[in-house]
Amino acid sequence: MDLRQFIPDDWQFLLNNYLQSSDWQSLSETFAKEYQQHGDAIRPDRERIFNALHLTPVNQVKVVILGQDPYHSPGLAQGLAFSVPKDIPLQSKQFPSSLRNINKALALERFGSLKSGDLTHWANQGVLLLNTALSVRLGEANSHAQLGWKSLVIEIIQKLSQQPNLVWMLWGGHAQSMEEYIHNPDQHLILKSSHPSGLGVYKTQQPFIYPGDQKSCGHFTKANAYLTSINMETIDWV
Repeated sequence: MDLRQFIPDDWQFLLNNYLQSSDWQSLSETFAKEYQQHGDAIRPDRERIFNALHLTPVNQVKVVILGQDPYHSPGLAQGLAFSVPKDIPLQSKQFPSSLRNINKALALERFGSLKSGDLTHWANQGVLLLNTALSVRLGEANSHAQLGWKSLVIEIIQKLSQQPNLVWMLWGGHAQSMEEYIHNPDQHLILKSSHPSGLGVYKTQQPFIYPGDQKSCGHFTKANAYLTSINMETIDWV
């Protein structure tokens, strides 16, 4: 299986050198074996693994949000970090805690509330919703963390950051471990906080939401202020 067929042309052009490398060859071969053995249990569907790249072309990226790996519960993964299909009710048990807290932060920042957990409208405005592992086995969180996706994601970060004036939202230690691959950090806006999932949202010296739900980290407001300062269109977060 050549995974390259699922990557949009503009991203293939950006990643051309990497796609000739032994790292890519190894990832492709390892994924092919995994798919042969566990294809029915791999999420998202093969055709949607690179959904984030399809929805956000290279020349439209304004904001990068790094997630960890796709949701491993049935019916949730759609190839966009933090996003779930719009038919998942906001008050249901299926609705992820990270999205609940993202929604809470948006309300605290006076943007209002999400209409659903489907963040496709973010992606269409230039928000790259990129997981650092692009696949997972159902019911097994982080099961593809060592498959080789990290080398691809590092390449994406390095290539994108060669152009200035991007907003990077690094939520939690895992995302922040990728900060070292951002070229010319002084030419970007790098925003860091705890991860929005569960109780971890309040932890660390940079909480995503402050204890008592008094205020959020302000990342969505700060991102829009930065985009305005460089004469770029802001993101309609809700």
